[in-house]
Amino acid sequence: MSFKEGFLWGAASASAQVEGAFDEDGKCLSVWDLAGKHVKTGEDCKIACDHYHRYAEDVALMKEIGLNSYRFSVSMCRIMPEEGKINEDGFRFYIELLKELKKADITPICTLYHWDLPAWAQEKGGWKNPKIIDWYLMYVEATVKALDGYVDYWVTFNEPQCFLFFGYITGEHAPFKKDLLFLRRYVKNMLLSHGKAVRLIRKTASRPVKIGVAMVARGFIPKSDSEKDILKAEKAAFRGFWAEATNTIFTDPILLGKATMIMKGCLKKADLEIISSPVDFLGLNVYQPMNDQTDRKAYSAENHPRTMMGWAIDARCLYHTVKQFYCRYNVPIMVTENGMACPDEVKGGEVVDEDRVNYITEYLRGLKKAADEGVPVLGYQYWSLTDNFEWCEGYRTRFGLIHIDFATQKRTLKKSAYTYSEIIRSNGESL
Repeated sequence: MSFKEGFLWGAASASAQVEGAFDEDGKCLSVWDLAGKHVKTGEDCKIACDHYHRYAEDVALMKEIGLNSYRFSVSMCRIMPEEGKINEDGFRFYIELLKELKKADITPICTLYHWDLPAWAQEKGGWKNPKIIDWYLMYVEATVKALDGYVDYWVTFNEPQCFLFFGYITGEHAPFKKDLLFLRRYVKNMLLSHGKAVRLIRKTASRPVKIGVAMVARGFIPKSDSEKDILKAEKAAFRGFWAEATNTIFTDPILLGKATMIMKGCLKKADLEIISSPVDFLGLNVYQPMNDQTDRKAYSAENHPRTMMGWAIDARCLYHTVKQFYCRYNVPIMVTENGMACPDEVKGGEVVDEDRVNYITEYLRGLKKAADEGVPVLGYQYWSLTDNFEWCEGYRTRFGLIHIDFATQKRTLKKSAYTYSEIIRSNGESL
């Protein structure tokens, strides 16, 4: 069988990782523009993939691959360079990008927040400051109005687990804070921003739209295919400290209207009513299973290979994660990220990334199995369209379907792009 008609075959990107043009058309600095010494390679994202100037070339490559969708993000730094100020010039790039996507018959999926917080907002406390809810909503309203008619799929946030916990608790990501005592305040401000944004988008858009949120998603792989082990794995994915910190602290309030143990007493009934404003889909960013987090020693004994990021490669991962999240939350699923980092090189004019070819093929077989078993899967967005600025890893870890020579900005389609193209052409029947 193939995927349903209208399945969204795509690839994803994020503004800070690809756009460059860090100081053009009124954009302010982001917390990632100021990452400095925290980037292991000493690199920065001021030019990145220069997508800001090369978007037409990139859209043409999307079309060549056969993508019918593209997940990108808008930079809040371009739209709100100062508190309370909307920069209309900041929309110009996104409107031109959307026009190019429309000409190529590629459906845009727009993420409103993908980690690049304006530096001015961080100076005022960032996600700790309750005023950020109003700043974010002002930005959302302006963006939805400006892009109205072009975008039918909106994603409020990408991976709050990362930008909140890594950014403000462990200090691994920008803005590199260690502020554990205020964890609940960070989470509450983000959740309320999400819920209010869902209502605002529906109110502001001139036509019906689809709204979701993209989450880090780690399912648990069962020991066997027995019903007992499958149920045990489902429970493991959503119970306990690691399950709450990785999955349920955000998804339970949003999709069930319930506070988890960590958030009890912090989220009131009125808060939960706002936070659980109905969404149309749940975006899942799936890279590795929770087994590797909860019992790494036992799981490593299975000798799973790993990506350049150190993440376990397990072809069962996407299937079980999608199934477990759908069973718990009963909303349509979109795979908003899935991919692997390799040390890709151009040799003889080609990039032969066999590991990624196998990765995409095997993971998509699992997704197809989940869809065949009744999970309403709306689409699959490979991470990422191009090699890009991989946050604190710099440019050495390459996730893309398209190789970028960062010295010349030359684009080269990798073998995985051609493999993905064949899968798309058959709508998954070739898997």
